[in-house]
Amino acid sequence: MITVHHLEASRSQRVLWLLEELEVPYEIVLYKRNRKTRLAPPELKAIHPLGKSPVITDGDVTVAESGAILEYLAERYGRNAQGDLAGLLPQPGTPEHLQSRFWMHFAEGSLMNWLVMKLVFMTIPTQPMPFFVRPIARQLCAQVLRKLVDPNVGTALAFIEDHLGKHAWFAGEQLSIADFQMSFPVEAALARSGGHKRYPNMRAYKERMEARPAYRRALEKGGPVVMTA
Repeated sequence: MITVHHLEASRSQRVLWLLEELEVPYEIVLYKRNRKTRLAPPELKAIHPLGKSPVITDGDVTVAESGAILEYLAERYGRNAQGDLAGLLPQPGTPEHLQSRFWMHFAEGSLMNWLVMKLVFMTIPTQPMPFFVRPIARQLCAQVLRKLVDPNVGTALAFIEDHLGKHAWFAGEQLSIADFQMSFPVEAALARSGGHKRYPNMRAYKERMEARPAYRRALEKGGPVVMTA
């Protein structure tokens, strides 16, 4: 049986969603974040040397990195998927395949790094520090956010918003593996940008995800998607 080593409020939520859609039996080993650092516990290093989540074990196979896990699961268990999962792995050479591949890489390569930076620079001024340092930290972080992080986040989210205004799902009109990869960045972007009003297409996309029974089952089992304070 597949075991998902699942860190609360993390990218591994999208792995649970795909498993629920494919109706593949699995079990969850839940790891809690350190309440002060919000980092993964050291126990994860016993599963994979990087000590990060998600990681899955499938028999004697261990797979890390959420994108690699999604591809592994889709290729091993989803090649013959039917119904609204028939487009899970778009046929090579099709526009859908090109779009799916693009968004699989965009999620972590072009979007999540900026979203993580935004979270970090928003959090720094709230951390314990000498009182005379706090105004300097607050000002520095505000400048980094305003001049570097927010412009890049804004460009990426405008790009996504435009795309989702033309397509129901990221690779086109059918759910694909790219939607599982992009689900966490969309959730994080909406949570950290106040984007529920500014990005109606992204909001509608999130609502389509949440309307799926498999998504709701994954949420019930894995807990909240986005880390909160």
